[in-house]
Order: sequence, then C-alpha cells, then structure tokens
Amino acid sequence: MMNLIEKGIFEGERPLYKIANMQIQYSEFLAGESAVKESRNLKVSDCSFAGKYPFWHNKDIDIQDCYFSAGSRAAIWYTNHVRMINCKVETPKMFRDAQNITIHKTIMDTNETLWDCENVKISDSDFKGNYLLLHGSNIELDHFKLDGDYSFQHVKKGIVRNCVITSKDAFWNTEDITVYDSVLEGEYLGWYSKNLRLVNCKIIGTQPLCYAKNLILENCEMIDTDLSFEYSTVHATILNTVASVKNPISGVIRAEGIKELILDDPELNFSNTQFITKGTIEEAEGVID
Repeated sequence: MMNLIEKGIFEGERPLYKIANMQIQYSEFLAGESAVKESRNLKVSDCSFAGKYPFWHNKDIDIQDCYFSAGSRAAIWYTNHVRMINCKVETPKMFRDAQNITIHKTIMDTNETLWDCENVKISDSDFKGNYLLLHGSNIELDHFKLDGDYSFQHVKKGIVRNCVITSKDAFWNTEDITVYDSVLEGEYLGWYSKNLRLVNCKIIGTQPLCYAKNLILENCEMIDTDLSFEYSTVHATILNTVASVKNPISGVIRAEGIKELILDDPELNFSNTQFITKGTIEEAEGVID
C-alpha cells in the first residue's frame, strides 16, 4: 500500500531522501539538490521540479504530467525502471546511466540526454537537442520526432519506426539498427555504422551512409544525397534518381538513376559493385568493369 504526499513544497538538500512506496501529487520541488534520491516505488504526478538531480539511484519510478524546468538539470541518473508520461522537460542531461526507461507523450528540450542508457522506449514524443542517446543500447522509437544534431551515436541494437529525425551526424558508429517508414534529414547520416538497415525511408542531405559496413536500403528515397556510399559495403534499392554515388567498396545499388557516378579511387576494384539503373548515368568519373 502506498502513502500519499499532496500539495507539498520542498527545497534544500535531500528533502525526501530514501522514501519508498509513496504517491507524490501536486507538489513543488524548489531550488536544492537530490530531492528524491535513493528512493523506491514512487508514483509522481502533477509536480514541478526546479532543483538539481531530483531522481538519482532510484528504482521503479512512475512520473506523469510533470514539469522539469531549467534548474532541474541531470534529473534522472543511475535509476532502473522509469516510466515518464505526458511530461515537459526544459533542462539538459535529463537521463544518464539508467535502464528500462519508457517515455510516452512527452516533450523534451534537452541536450546530452539518455547517455549510456539501456532498454529505452520512446513513443509519441517530440525532442529537441543535441547528442541524444549517446552510447545507448536496445532502443525502440515509434512516432518520435527529433530536431537535434549528433543523435544516436554509438548506439547498439535498436528499432526505429514512423519517426522524423532532423539531425547532422545521426547514427554514427551504430550497430544493428533498423529504421522503418521514417524521414532522416541531415548531413553525413550513418557514417561508420555496422548492420544499419533502412526500410521504406526518405533520406535527405549531403554525403550520407559513408564508411558503413553491411548497409542495407530497401525501397528508400534519396533526396539531395550527393557523394553517397563512399567506402561502404552496401545493398540498396532506391526508388528515385540519386544525385551522386562515390567509391562504394562492394555490393549492389539499384536505383531509378544515378546522375553522377564517381569511381576515382585506384585502390578499389569496382567490379565488386553492381549498379542497376532504369535511366542512364549522365556523368561518370572512372570506369565500371
């Protein structure tokens, strides 16, 4: 059975340290530090947070309809089993070194959040900020919108569905990521990735998908994507004409057309790559064996 705290006002250091089995409703957490540290089994709703580090070293936390203002930086670290629904976040470094995180119908304006986090599910949410999910693992995103650079770098294992991601240098050094039915817009997408698979996606921006290993594109569109696939091993089916392709290492690239095919690295054996187009190659540098 849970006890209830309602309409409380808390400030200073550790006002609710090591509480357990508690509902906290309609309360304010003012300036201070570590308000709810080392706590267990909490249901927090309709509260506002303005102090630093409110939820550290916690377990089984349910947070709904809450507001985290700029002062509540680094709010949820070293915590296991967190559920956040219908919240608003306006502070940096929101999550770090945490596990089993579910975020739903939440709006975040936050930089450097969800670093080194494992088992993360985000749905029906909008994020703004740079360096999201650095070194994350086992991520699931669905109906998620992001506007921020350097996202998902070094993430291992993930499924992304129905998302709109506007991000420079997204998905760098990732491993075993599959993206379905999404829009990926920004420069230098997916460099140094391993086993990145894009299905029914729209890809927008210069120099995408270079230095990638075992890259797969299925029924994708590529818009304004010049100098694509440089030094990548790739199997791609592209529904439109690609602006340019440069020096892939090996694989098969099927497209409506390739406006410019650049094969100018004398150290590569271009017979290892097959180009299949419906149109004609308007300009090419190099030779296809």
